[in-house]
Amino acid sequence: MSRIVSLQSTNYKRLKAVRIEPDQNGNLVVIGGNNGQGKSSILDSITAALGGVNAKTTPKPIRDGEDRAEIILETEDLIVIRRFTPGGSTLTVKSRDGAVYPKGQAKLDDLLGKLSLDPLAFTQLDDKAQVKTLLALVDLPFDPLQLDGERADIFHDRTAVNRDLKNAKAALDAISVTKEMADLEPVSVTDLLRELDEARTANHNLKVAVTARDGWADAVERAERELQRAKGMLREAERQVEDARPARDVDAIRLKLDSAEQINTDVRTFERWQQASDNVNDLQIEAAQLTEQLDAIDKQKAEGLAAAKFPIEGLGFDESGVTYNGVPFKQASSAEQLRVSLAMAIALNPKLRVIRIADGSLLDSDNLALVESIAREHDFQVWIEMVGDGEGRGIIIEDGEVKE
Repeated sequence: MSRIVSLQSTNYKRLKAVRIEPDQNGNLVVIGGNNGQGKSSILDSITAALGGVNAKTTPKPIRDGEDRAEIILETEDLIVIRRFTPGGSTLTVKSRDGAVYPKGQAKLDDLLGKLSLDPLAFTQLDDKAQVKTLLALVDLPFDPLQLDGERADIFHDRTAVNRDLKNAKAALDAISVTKEMADLEPVSVTDLLRELDEARTANHNLKVAVTARDGWADAVERAERELQRAKGMLREAERQVEDARPARDVDAIRLKLDSAEQINTDVRTFERWQQASDNVNDLQIEAAQLTEQLDAIDKQKAEGLAAAKFPIEGLGFDESGVTYNGVPFKQASSAEQLRVSLAMAIALNPKLRVIRIADGSLLDSDNLALVESIAREHDFQVWIEMVGDGEGRGIIIEDGEVKE
């Protein structure tokens, strides 16, 4: 089943009584005429017959002044009859030999592609739905949703790391260090205080020992009778003198004590600077690694897209949605969007190889030729509405009828 062989529409919307039998050797069925004459009603008849209507999309399916309307659409395999009355509509779907299908609309739905009756419906989908429709037609070596999810997670992690890196750099820059601080070692104030006490005690002991020695020497001279005892005391005093030598430099120790706090402050400052520097280096490495992962995902995606076969050259997608020639699809011109939508409708491979285009006047002669070339290449029948005479090849509708 491929094409429409006959369309009869009576009293549907602006039409009176129209019968069209398109040339089966051609791929374009051009419906021309001025605005308000009923040419749109021809294409709407195809939609109504195959896809049905409802009160919201078509509140007045019957021509003014009439009480019923009928559409009879014949394909190579089926006869579709849709009748309208003020009370609603009925559908009959029959095979060419007259057998009636009990579930007529289900039969028609099985024949149609999602975009056949309105290729521009693709342009009206939101970004996610457009990408989903496109991915259903493309065999990619990766799962785009999974890859985008991984990329989003890594991008989030890198953002957090870069935020920490910025704070770490600020903390590092806030620490003022000098070159000399790197060579400093911590000084123990406690040890210096103990050393000072020991020096004072030693010097005191030395002074006492000297005094004792001198006293005992005098005693030896004054009292020979105490010589033996004095000599013993002298020997003891001499030993103590030797133990106390040399004399300690209290002023030097006090000077070291005075500078110990500044040295320790510098040591601690340098240690904080070193830790901050190490933190910055670690975060820079982590950020670089995350950037490499993002680059790897982008490369995998780019290579996959380069190898994929899309319905039309220049079509692709990124994290924001479908793209065409590298720009967001919704920023493409109306004619470009129509060309892409036509390729998408064909790629969905409906059993009924019929497509309707309601805005053919948006196409210049080159794009119209491209539409015809695509339709011929894929053996599709394209019904297209154009204002005017359809470049001399259209079926002209005037006041709801075919103009002879």
